[in-house]
Amino acid sequence: MTKKELYKHVLNYFQTSMPVAETELHYENPFQLLVAVILSAQCTDKRVNLVTPALFEAFPTPETMAEATPEALFEYIRSVSYPNNKSRHLAGMARMLTKDFGGQIPSTLEELVRLPGVGRKTANVIQSVVFDKAAMAVDTHVFRVSHRLGLVSDNCTTPLSVEKELLRNIPEAQIPIAHHWLILHGRYTCTARNPKCDTCGLQVWCRHRVNRMVP
Repeated sequence: MTKKELYKHVLNYFQTSMPVAETELHYENPFQLLVAVILSAQCTDKRVNLVTPALFEAFPTPETMAEATPEALFEYIRSVSYPNNKSRHLAGMARMLTKDFGGQIPSTLEELVRLPGVGRKTANVIQSVVFDKAAMAVDTHVFRVSHRLGLVSDNCTTPLSVEKELLRNIPEAQIPIAHHWLILHGRYTCTARNPKCDTCGLQVWCRHRVNRMVP
C-alpha cells in the first residue's frame, strides 16, 4: 500500500466515523481559546476546563487580564501544571496583546509566537480553530498517532518534521479537522499505554498493529 493510499483510507475513515471533530476546550471567543490553549500545555483539557470559568469571569478581556499581576492569576490556575510559569505567560501575553495588537488575536504564525507562552503548536491551534487556516498543531497525540499509523516516516523525530509531512499529504481543506481527528483518536483510542487496537477501525491499515502481529 502506498502512502497516498494509506492517507486516503485514514482520512475517509475519520470523515465517516467522526464527521464533527473540534477542540474539547471550553471557550466563547478567540481570547478565551488562546488562554485555554496556553494553560493546556502538559495538562489535560478536563483540568483546564475546571479552572477557566472563574478565570474568565474575573478577567474576561485582554485589557482586564493585562492589569492583573502573575500572582493574582496564579490563584485561579494553581491546579494546572506549571502554574507559576503559566501565570507569568498569561500576564505577559495579555499585556502584549493589548499594547501591540489592540486587544485582537493576530492571525499569523509570526505574530502569534511573539506572545509570551505561545509556541508554534499553540499558534497553529489558534490559526486552525479561530481562522480556519491549514495549520497542523502537533501535540503528543498527533505525534504518536501519525507514527503508529505510518502517516509519517521514522525519521520524522520532531514535531516540526511531523507537521511538515502531514501538511504535504493531507488535502488543504481537511487539515483543520484532521488536526482534531488525530488528537481525539490518540486521546480515546490510540492511547499511549494500552491502545485499543482490537476495537480500532483503522487496525487493518495500521503499521503499529501489523508490527505487533509479526512473530
